[in-house]
Amino acid sequence: MTTKPTYQILSVIDYASLDFDPNESEPLPEAMEQNPTILRIINIIDAHLKSRYLPEEVFIDTNTPVCYNRDNLNDRVMPDIYIAFDVDAPAIRQRKLYLPWEAGKPPDFVLEVGSESTSQNDLGPKRDRYAQIGVLEYWRFDPSGGGHYGQPLAGERLVSGVYLPIELTTEPDGILKGHSTILGRSLCWQDGIPELYDPDSNTYHRDLTQAESRVRELEEELRRQQGGN
Repeated sequence: MTTKPTYQILSVIDYASLDFDPNESEPLPEAMEQNPTILRIINIIDAHLKSRYLPEEVFIDTNTPVCYNRDNLNDRVMPDIYIAFDVDAPAIRQRKLYLPWEAGKPPDFVLEVGSESTSQNDLGPKRDRYAQIGVLEYWRFDPSGGGHYGQPLAGERLVSGVYLPIELTTEPDGILKGHSTILGRSLCWQDGIPELYDPDSNTYHRDLTQAESRVRELEEELRRQQGGN
């Protein structure tokens, strides 16, 4: 872990001048299709991060503004999922915008989820913008298996300002994997379902939201049985 940069407020934000509401995420063009995958990935990654980092040192969010022009905060990009390590996360949230020049760095990791209406932007203008901003890893997850991006899963690492592909492997069970150096885990595509794999322990990080829900159901069933005895 590197030294966390001090958040520097460099200007007063005139929120009234923005052509968007920073208090609200912009609706995804195909939210019904994308949201389940986005939420699952966030839950899995967030559970992994909580086991390794303090919450105030990692910023993770979805579909909120990352600005890239200090002179015009309306110039922004809205990643499906983005993460910045070793930052002052509470200070970023107070500003309601991710401003790399104040946070001390750009996001380290971005992931887009494919849909019919967003895929061309993700493969072209958004990809170019992330490289310009300095996002170290850019990932694309296609729930359809390649109908939107041409491949189920793709990861790229920024090298000298250019994105180079991250090697993917296919396991005997059909799971497609690509290792994220930023996360220290492998992102996986399994029948359209995202997973996170720990190569050191040979285990998967599952969606804890579903697991915790099942535990609560079992606990409630046990209470009912005990109450009936």
